[in-house]
Amino acid sequence: MLLKRNVLIFVLIHLICVSAIWAGDTAVFVDLGFSPDGRTYMFGQHGVLSPSLRPWADLYIVDVASNNFVPNGRITSTQTAAIRAGQDGSGVLHQLVSGNAALTSRHNINFQNQGLPLYIARDENPPSRGERVTFRDFLSGCSYTAQLIPTITGSGQNVSSRFHITLEAASANGQVKTYTVGTPSLVRQKIAQYNIKRVLIDPSGSSIIFIIEMRRAAENGFDIRYMAEAVRL
Repeated sequence: MLLKRNVLIFVLIHLICVSAIWAGDTAVFVDLGFSPDGRTYMFGQHGVLSPSLRPWADLYIVDVASNNFVPNGRITSTQTAAIRAGQDGSGVLHQLVSGNAALTSRHNINFQNQGLPLYIARDENPPSRGERVTFRDFLSGCSYTAQLIPTITGSGQNVSSRFHITLEAASANGQVKTYTVGTPSLVRQKIAQYNIKRVLIDPSGSSIIFIIEMRRAAENGFDIRYMAEAVRL
């Protein structure tokens, strides 16, 4: 009985410590699909602000070739009222999707045409100063090596950063191509770390999407948000 009590106390202390370190809120990433030709990609994220408990959501449509948003392709919403127990921010994302059906139709997004995973991160604590991942497309036989290269300046609330990804693609016949993914000159305020959380390829095999986890400095820790970097092969 004493052993169980000690274990319970340890678990509670651990949870309190983790909460103190985290102290922010974490977004949930949602893959919303490609256009049939793979040239546009749609994704969303949602969550609950800490400590106000106000649900929020973001909706994005990306032009893969330019690695930029389509016109009016970046939409966000934060509710004024706090969530009730057991709820999350997914309802806000559903509202954004349904309220922007014309935009989705204009760019021919097919919700069933979701990305095929080439890589999913298993390490919850990857290197803060960049990482190197390898993955393979077994359908085409292509293999890939991606190196995330960040530049971090400052710390705490004064941190700023930029990053890019170098991608090396080797075809089944041995032909190698290299790409620079992202915008190396773009400086983001309060982003302290970038990690590759997953890599997706569209069903046509022509577009690759890197889903990047960003750790953003918060008042007593950091928030987690997601972004996409795209490359047309």
